[in-house]
Amino acid sequence: MPPSAPNAHTPEPSAPPLSARLSPEAPLRLAGREFGSRLIVGTGKYASHQLMRDALDASGAQVVTVAVRRERLYNAQGQSLLDALDLGRYTVLPNTAGCFTAEDAVRVARLGRELLEQLGNPGSGWVKLEVLGDKKTLLPDPVGTIEATAALVRDGFQVLAYCSDDPIAALRVRDAGAAAVMPAGSPIGSGQGVLNSANILLCLELLKSADPGYPVIVDAGVGAASDVSVAMELGADGVLLNTAIAHAGDPVLMARAMRAACRAGRDSYLAGRIARRLYASASSPWQGAISYIPGE
Repeated sequence: MPPSAPNAHTPEPSAPPLSARLSPEAPLRLAGREFGSRLIVGTGKYASHQLMRDALDASGAQVVTVAVRRERLYNAQGQSLLDALDLGRYTVLPNTAGCFTAEDAVRVARLGRELLEQLGNPGSGWVKLEVLGDKKTLLPDPVGTIEATAALVRDGFQVLAYCSDDPIAALRVRDAGAAAVMPAGSPIGSGQGVLNSANILLCLELLKSADPGYPVIVDAGVGAASDVSVAMELGADGVLLNTAIAHAGDPVLMARAMRAACRAGRDSYLAGRIARRLYASASSPWQGAISYIPGE
């Protein structure tokens, strides 16, 4: 019998108070670990492994995702992506990209665990779960995602689950035991940014109702640094992206921009924006203003 998994959205006894978790310097608490960076970046689609390394460094990310299917681990020259990563620096988050059934996702997740256990990386018990509905939209299959989450949690995994921005679907994934829920801002690789801010806000409200510290990360669809800032200003705990950096004209410069946007968006959220108004509101008071009287 696999070990019973803890309820992933129950606050840990050692968790710091909410006021500490919401300070600008508070780390991202994810699957029992803490990270200074709230940006998670992918390792695919780069023109070379060296460019990938330079972009990862510029992003400041501490967690990086890797598709663990064998055909995605090696480039045309037969070089292994894992050999190109500094495994002592990064926590590798293996993902199940390209899986369209719960059964396939579970099999690929176990392959990722085996690979990372051999390499001694702390991400070996983690998985970024993707169970996709079709090849055109790459939107998540809600039923398959819940089934795979429950199966992987029973198998001892810390599941970070990519799901739709439907609040109820996201809630069901959390209740299946996911260590973090990652609603899509927009379809994978589309560059459309956060298309439905209202749904992301509802996801945040529902998923954090039992535990304000439960991690909710916006995943997919980022096109520019402003998209990262928007996600963080909504109150997301982090942002996961890949294509927006890897396919940028200058990936290293874009990675640096994403890093700054993540921090700026987080600070803006914590600072508290002013209320929107229909009419203008003067920055300086009218009282005591100098008046001009014609003829004087």
